[in-house]
Amino acid sequence: MESILDFSREFDVSVMDNVVIAFYSGAGQEQQMAQQVLTQFQENPDAWTRVPDILERSSFPQTKYIGLQILEKLITTRWKSLPEGQRQGIRNFVVGITVKVASDEATMRREKTYLNKLNLALVQILKQEWPHNWPTFITELVESSKTNLSLCENNMVILKLLSEEIFDFSAEQMTQAKVKHLKNQMCGEFSEIFKLCSEILEEAQKTSLIKATLETLLRFLNWIPLGYIFETTIIDLLLNRFLEAPEFRNITLKCLAEIAALNVGPEYDPKFVILFAMVMTSVNRMIPPSTNIAAAYSAAGDAGQELVLNLALFLSNFLQNHLRAVETEANRDVLLNAHLYMVKISQVDEREIFKICLEYWLKLVSELYEEIQALPIGESGLLMGLSLGSSQSMLNGLALRKNIYSDVLSNLRLVVIEKMVKPEEVLIVENEEGEIVREFMKESDTIVLYKSMRELLVYLTHLDVNDTENILTEKLAKQVDGSEWSWQNLNTLCWAIGSISGAMNEETEKRFLVTVIKDLLGLCEIKRGKDNKAVVASDIMYIVGQYPRFLKAHWKFLKTVVNKLFEFMHETHEGVQDMACDTFIKIAQKCRRHFVMQQSGESEPFVDEILRSLHRITVDLSPQQVHTFYEAVGYMISATPNKPQQEKLIAKLMELPNNAWDSLMQQAAQNMDVLSSDENIKILSNVLKTNVAACTSIGSFYLPQIGRIFLDMLGLYKAVSGIISETVAREGLIATKTPKVRYLRTIKKEILKLMETFIKKAEDLEAVNMNFMPPLLDAILGDYNRNVPAARDAEVLNVMATIIGRLGPLLTPQVPAILDAVFEPTLNMINQDFSEFPEHRAGFFKLLRAINLNCFPALLTVPPQQFKLFMDSIIWAIKHTMRDIAETGLNLCLEVVNNFAGADPAVSNAFFQQYFLSIMQDIFFVLTDTDHKSGFKLQSMLLARMFQLVETNQISVPLFDPASVPDPTMSNSVFLKEYTANLLKSAFPHVQLGQIQSFVLNLAEFHSDINRFKLALRDFLIQLKEFSGDNAELYLEEKEAEAQRKAEEERMAAMRIPGMLKPSQLEDKDEDI
Repeated sequence: MESILDFSREFDVSVMDNVVIAFYSGAGQEQQMAQQVLTQFQENPDAWTRVPDILERSSFPQTKYIGLQILEKLITTRWKSLPEGQRQGIRNFVVGITVKVASDEATMRREKTYLNKLNLALVQILKQEWPHNWPTFITELVESSKTNLSLCENNMVILKLLSEEIFDFSAEQMTQAKVKHLKNQMCGEFSEIFKLCSEILEEAQKTSLIKATLETLLRFLNWIPLGYIFETTIIDLLLNRFLEAPEFRNITLKCLAEIAALNVGPEYDPKFVILFAMVMTSVNRMIPPSTNIAAAYSAAGDAGQELVLNLALFLSNFLQNHLRAVETEANRDVLLNAHLYMVKISQVDEREIFKICLEYWLKLVSELYEEIQALPIGESGLLMGLSLGSSQSMLNGLALRKNIYSDVLSNLRLVVIEKMVKPEEVLIVENEEGEIVREFMKESDTIVLYKSMRELLVYLTHLDVNDTENILTEKLAKQVDGSEWSWQNLNTLCWAIGSISGAMNEETEKRFLVTVIKDLLGLCEIKRGKDNKAVVASDIMYIVGQYPRFLKAHWKFLKTVVNKLFEFMHETHEGVQDMACDTFIKIAQKCRRHFVMQQSGESEPFVDEILRSLHRITVDLSPQQVHTFYEAVGYMISATPNKPQQEKLIAKLMELPNNAWDSLMQQAAQNMDVLSSDENIKILSNVLKTNVAACTSIGSFYLPQIGRIFLDMLGLYKAVSGIISETVAREGLIATKTPKVRYLRTIKKEILKLMETFIKKAEDLEAVNMNFMPPLLDAILGDYNRNVPAARDAEVLNVMATIIGRLGPLLTPQVPAILDAVFEPTLNMINQDFSEFPEHRAGFFKLLRAINLNCFPALLTVPPQQFKLFMDSIIWAIKHTMRDIAETGLNLCLEVVNNFAGADPAVSNAFFQQYFLSIMQDIFFVLTDTDHKSGFKLQSMLLARMFQLVETNQISVPLFDPASVPDPTMSNSVFLKEYTANLLKSAFPHVQLGQIQSFVLNLAEFHSDINRFKLALRDFLIQLKEFSGDNAELYLEEKEAEAQRKAEEERMAAMRIPGMLKPSQLEDKDEDI
């Protein structure tokens, strides 16, 4: 085997074949050996010299693929460094062998995969050589196509690949200048290519050749000059010769969809109108309008299903871009005919097709809605009239676009209501065995689809409230009388009802909801069977959770609904109980004031009644659900205006947990063995979790309850820590994994979490600092320092970060003590590798960041040795391969640099003299390392800031050692440029010096224009070729910023349309709650 690794001997292809065969079909030792030999062979820099022999003489296809892999690596990474003669030789060889395989029909079919790989290699060469070193390529290709049909077919594939490389995938693979150059070249030489395509489409008879040409044309349509499409016979050919031919109709319809998507000036409208009429005529022949498309789709084969998909694409593209051109009287029939097909296609049970239709429907209904909004009649007059139905007739008299589509929209309402998908608030689903169970995992795709369907339904409701209400009421009646009863039908209907909350005016909503809730409560009574009840219950809960406005205005309904939720809390179905608690907390948040005031006809506020029967209501809930319940009641209590009353309510709410706590604390005072029973430990951790839940919603008013248990809690913390340390000392490290120690650690974690929650919400920070801090720090810091690494709680770091963030400068005097206790112990846990103790890592860097941002003066008092560790740990974070830690490190480094830049000059200069160059070196290390691409945004900001500090002379001492620099006029600016250039030169010897120097000048010049700075960096990184492969992450920041901007715009737009935001997305005004 090894003989193929000796590049001084004659190459024996049969040995190579045997090695590859051993690798693909051998076993054990032999296969491992083969793998080793192949890897070494591929990594040898001279391996490419063996490729011609492999491709010409090997008899095993896999060997040829390996040869091509070696060749492709050479072309993408080392092409420029090869001598001219060798490049010419490789190019001619690849062309020769491609032509040889493609010229013979039989070989071409047989070696399809091999030929595809050859084509890809050829395109890689083209990206390097064409047009400057190979100007005649297009002409040669067109000429050779005329000599042989199968060669012509393969040339089409090459053109398709080249078009994709330049126009579709170029952004992240090539520098900006090169992309522009290739695009111009391709457009300039397009006439020859087009002539070839037209000749084939007019005259060829060979199916596979025509198909290949249509596939290639499809890639061209989105960038070629428009004249080639509209001033030639190409559209006529597509329509008349191929659209109705079964073997071409799919690819033809794809081409037409691509043309339909072109958004061009009005001068082409007449052509689009004719195109539309002709395509629809053919469609009516291929799929008669009476066809039930949904049923036909589910029974069809692949080609039939693809036809429906392509038709959806064509209609959606055309109507999105050219609807107004065909909305005239003359084209009314064909317009409505096309919309009829769209409605039918929307019924197909295939999510991807539905999404295509949905995109068009959303565009249409939002335009129709905007049209009504723009009417000159005063908004309130119009909308009030609209929803009461009186001025509906008045509107119909106007020539509104929505009147053209009224039947289409009515059909669409029905389709959307019947296809409605599950909102994320609903936790109950039907599994594959047809049982009703609690949802196990959220499907992000369904959540996104639900958002769009909900938007569509809100618009459809605004466009005709009466029709929407009638459809929903009729469908509900069919659920009640059983004629359409099924889980799926009831669910989609109720999900639709919950989705239009806010889209009706209050009067209509009230009338509608009273019917809906009464009917559903009735259904709940008459349905038997656990699963049926669970479905109806989940639907009731979903709807009432969506209509807080209605519940606030109708106390009787609110009370009935909440009592019904309490009833559902006793259902043994886990999903029902979960949803009952979720809905309860949602209603408690939105209607909190109504629970604590005395309503007319009642003898006391409802919250008193809930607190009295608290145990009875929650007896069947799991501990986690009970915590949700406590948090919900906490929201009500937080709305009590009267402070003494509020304290009474808190005491009443916490009565049960406090009794359990007090009795255990009394026992513990007599005898510490209390903590040795698992049952007691569980009770304590449950009591603490209940406190956390209540504190979360009650907030700063929770002070009396915290005060009541604070000292006991710290005593418990110390006692538990003691037991853990003893156990570890006795049983060794393995003890940290035992259930008992894990339960004990839960107690520590919950105590920390409770303090963190309270301090986050506290208002009187001075008092917190005086009364709570000293005992708290005393209890947790020493304990953390003394424990063995495996028993240290990462929560300590998080709590300290929160406290420092909240108390800020008040805590500065304590920072050195905090650092003493946690800094080195934690650093020694995490600086061995990049993966152990992930929570401690995240907490550690979060803490350092909080200290630097809030208590910077404290850092200046740290001894130099410890400060050096502080800086080392930041660099350590930057080099992390875990993205979140690397980001924290980069942010932290930038903030430290900024803090020092703004500090006293003496402090600032000393810092930069010691650390500036090492930071530069490390930024370049991560910038040019492919594992750190995702940090590009922060890396470039940090680098730009470093250049800015030097270029704007903010550092007044030399960053170099004047003794070792002979030039007396040397400035920091010149030195930094030379230093950077030398750093890059030694790291990347294959890059030309000129490139590096112009890059460094760009960095120094653009330090204050971050966008140009990043472009210069990106171009350099792509040139390095170290970065070949997927460079999408370098563009991550732009994509994220764009997404955020869009989300903000969407939210602003949605706020203008009643019902477009869910009640849970609306900010509550105080008087509403």
